[in-house]
Amino acid sequence: MKDLVERALKKARLEGASYGDIRLITETSEHVSAKDGIIKAIVSDSSVGFGIRVIADGAWGFSSSSTVTPEEIDKVAAEAVAIAKASAKVTHDPVKLAEIDIHVDDVPSGISDDPREVPLEKKVALVLDATRSMEAQGVVARNASVHGSYQEKYFGSTEGAMIRQEKIESGAGMEAYASDGKTFVKRSYPQSFGGDFARLGWSFVENMDLPGNGKRVSQEVLALLKAKPCPKGRKDIVIDGAQMALQVHESLGHPTELDRVFGTEAGYAGRSFMKPDMLNKLQYGSKIVNITADATIPGAFGGFAYDDEGVKAKRVFLVKDGLFVGYLDSREDAAKLGTKPMGAMRASSWARIPIVRMVSVNLEPGDLTFDQLIGGVQDGIFMATTLSWSIDDHRLNFQFSAEIGWEIKNGKLGEMIRTPSYTGITPEFWNSCDGIGNRDLWHVWGVPNCGKGEPAQIMHVSHGTAPARFRNIEVGVGS
Repeated sequence: MKDLVERALKKARLEGASYGDIRLITETSEHVSAKDGIIKAIVSDSSVGFGIRVIADGAWGFSSSSTVTPEEIDKVAAEAVAIAKASAKVTHDPVKLAEIDIHVDDVPSGISDDPREVPLEKKVALVLDATRSMEAQGVVARNASVHGSYQEKYFGSTEGAMIRQEKIESGAGMEAYASDGKTFVKRSYPQSFGGDFARLGWSFVENMDLPGNGKRVSQEVLALLKAKPCPKGRKDIVIDGAQMALQVHESLGHPTELDRVFGTEAGYAGRSFMKPDMLNKLQYGSKIVNITADATIPGAFGGFAYDDEGVKAKRVFLVKDGLFVGYLDSREDAAKLGTKPMGAMRASSWARIPIVRMVSVNLEPGDLTFDQLIGGVQDGIFMATTLSWSIDDHRLNFQFSAEIGWEIKNGKLGEMIRTPSYTGITPEFWNSCDGIGNRDLWHVWGVPNCGKGEPAQIMHVSHGTAPARFRNIEVGVGS
C-alpha cells in the first residue's frame, strides 16, 4: 500500500501538481436488525478504493477509483491533475494552504474486542431479545439493531506525510412505537436514529443492555399515549444529554464550519450567521458555556488521530466562557483567515473529496447534579431524546421536539408530557443557560447520520454533553 501511495504522489508531481495527496481505504461493515421478534436484515459490506486530490495551476482537482493497481493509480493521478488544470481556467483566487506539521505515523485501533470476531449468532440473538423485551399490549412495532465496522486508511502527501490509521466502530439501539388509533408515539433507547455509536469494541454494545431496558421503553411509550400535550408559553427547561447533543450539533457545530461561513458550502441549511468579524467578539452564550472541538477523546465517534489532510487531532475551544473564539476549518480556509488549522477535513469515503466536518463537538460539563438542575426550576419542563428538528439557513432560528418530557413543579419532576417542543434564536437561547450537569452526567453521544455536501456525504460525528438548564424558553410550538 505504501508503494502505491508513493507512486500516486510521484505521478501527480510529474503531471504538474504543486501539491497532491492520496487516501487509500479498505473498510468492512456489518449491520444486523430485527423487528417484532423477527430478523429484518443482515447486511455485510466491504469497499476498497482510493482518492487523489491535487492542486495544479492554483486550482483543485480530484479523482478516484475502486481498482487498486499501479496502472490505475497512474491514470487517476493524471486525471486529477487534468481536472485541476481545467478548473484553473475559471478560478479567480489561487488555492493557498496554511502550513502544518508533517507526520509519518502508524495508528492501530487499540481495540481488543473487535466486533468482526463476534459470532453472527450472538448478534442475531441480541437484537431478537431486544425486540421481544419491548413486547406489550398496545406496542405496535419494536425495532433493534447492532452495527460494527473496520477501516484501514493510508494517507500520503507530496509534503512528506505518510500515515496509516485503523478504526473500529460499534453501535446499537432500539425503539418501540405505540398507537391508540389517534396518536402515534415513539420511544428510543439509548438515543433515537439508530442508538449510540463509538470507536469502541463489542463491549460498548453489551454495556447498553438493550434487553434489560426493553420493559421500561415499552412502559414509557404506552404511557405517552395518555400523557398530556406540551403546554404553550414560556418556561424554564432542562434538556437531557441526548437532546443536548442535537442542540450542540445544529446550533453550534454546523455554523462554526468555516466553509459555510465563506459560502463554499451551502447545502443542508448550509450558511452561517457566525461571521469572521464576530470572532472573539460575539457573546454566543452565558459565561458557563464552554464548547470544544476535540478529536482526541478516546472512543469518540467523531474522533481520529489525523484528519484527511494529515492534520494531527487536537482539542480547541469554539466557545470559551460564552465567547465565540474558534471555527472548524480546512487548511485552505485557515489560510484565508490567517489561523492555524485545527483538523476538521474529512471525507465519507475514498470516492469523495474531503470537506469541513464536525469532529467531536462538546458542551463541557458544569458542576451541577441532576437533582440540582431540576431543583432550580419552579415551573418548567424536562425534555429527553431527540424526535425532530428544524433550523434556518443561517442557523439562527430553530425549533426542536423531544420524544418525552415531564413537568417540573417546585423543583420536582411531575406528570409526563407527550412530544415536548421548544424554539429559540441561537445566541439568545445559549445566553439563557444557567446550569450544566457535572462530569458524572456527561456522555459522548455518537451520531451516525450527519449529512453535508453535494453529492451528499454522511459522516460519523459525536457530541459530549450533559443535561443543561435554560431560562424563559418558548415551549409548545407546533402543538
